[in-house]
Amino acid sequence: MLESFRAHMDVLWGFLVALAVVLVLTPGVGRIGRVLGIVDEPGEKRRLHVRPVPRLGGIAIFLGLLVPALAFLDLSGPWRGIILGGAVAVTVGLVDDFRGLPWWGKLGGQGAAAGVAVAFGVTVDRFTFPFLGIHDLSPWIGVPATLFWIVALMNMVNFLDGLDGLAAGIAAISGSTFAVIALSLGKPEAAVLSAIVAGACFGFLRHNFYPARIFMGDSGALLLGFVLATVAVQGLLKTAATVALFFPLLVLAIPIIDTSFVVARRLKHGEKLYVADQAHLHHRFLRRGVSQQRATVTMWAWCATLAGAALATRFVPFREHGEWHLWPTVLASVIGAFALAVSVYVVYFLEIVKLANPYVRRREQAVRERKTA
Repeated sequence: MLESFRAHMDVLWGFLVALAVVLVLTPGVGRIGRVLGIVDEPGEKRRLHVRPVPRLGGIAIFLGLLVPALAFLDLSGPWRGIILGGAVAVTVGLVDDFRGLPWWGKLGGQGAAAGVAVAFGVTVDRFTFPFLGIHDLSPWIGVPATLFWIVALMNMVNFLDGLDGLAAGIAAISGSTFAVIALSLGKPEAAVLSAIVAGACFGFLRHNFYPARIFMGDSGALLLGFVLATVAVQGLLKTAATVALFFPLLVLAIPIIDTSFVVARRLKHGEKLYVADQAHLHHRFLRRGVSQQRATVTMWAWCATLAGAALATRFVPFREHGEWHLWPTVLASVIGAFALAVSVYVVYFLEIVKLANPYVRRREQAVRERKTA
């Protein structure tokens, strides 16, 4: 009981300290960015802002993670590897923010950050799947799978960072959800680090929501993607919970869906995967006439419904001791159906699945007829 109370207090204090550090440091970091000329200029491709904005926010986020981590985490073994790997991720992002990196240089740096975490034991060595039980994975499968997952999520969060406050808000919701689930799974270190991520992101949103006074840059996006990916592996997947595999997939579904659609579209049209475009979900919102603020809040709400589904999967006792229970099953099903309905609506609204939308088909047919007339 005492250990549980201490774990809960560490989670709370980790959140609050990270929140305070980022709140206080971010304005100073922004001023440094302006002095050094490290700003995003308006008018460039994919840029939505109308005035220069510094992009060194990743430094404040990293310090917001580091300070409470040193205070509330036992930085040995995997957790040390996560902090060190996070430092590598921030460094790679800073170099890209300062001078720009070719795609292969950035990918190599991401792989190095992931390699640090794996070297300290952050690997998927087993997974528990419903109806199939616990399955151990050999290092030949687990290590490459972990490296791919970490690098992929770093890029997914980076791709998502296209609207003021979007990536920070999604990461804040994800960190909060991971903290609650990790505590319930008896993973206090993962809960503390997840809460620290949430606190840092909520603190950063004070300066990053529209109109943003600072951007997190690649340094912040790569860092958040790295930490969320490694916490998901170390704190959620390495458990005996029968639905643990679904927790990160549900909570991080938006960056996963966003990147999946973009990659599929680029492959379909023979485009380079590493070339920036305006096919991401947030760009689609704007093309539909939705304001930046509304698009960001809508995607936060979508993420919250998916997080709610993950929490319901964990806490609603629909199946205990091999037996299904009617009303808990109904409740979990309703929550899951709502999250699915919201996801389908967003996909339909953004015209991602155009063949299923007769209005879009008629509109495109009319455009073709006008061109041939």
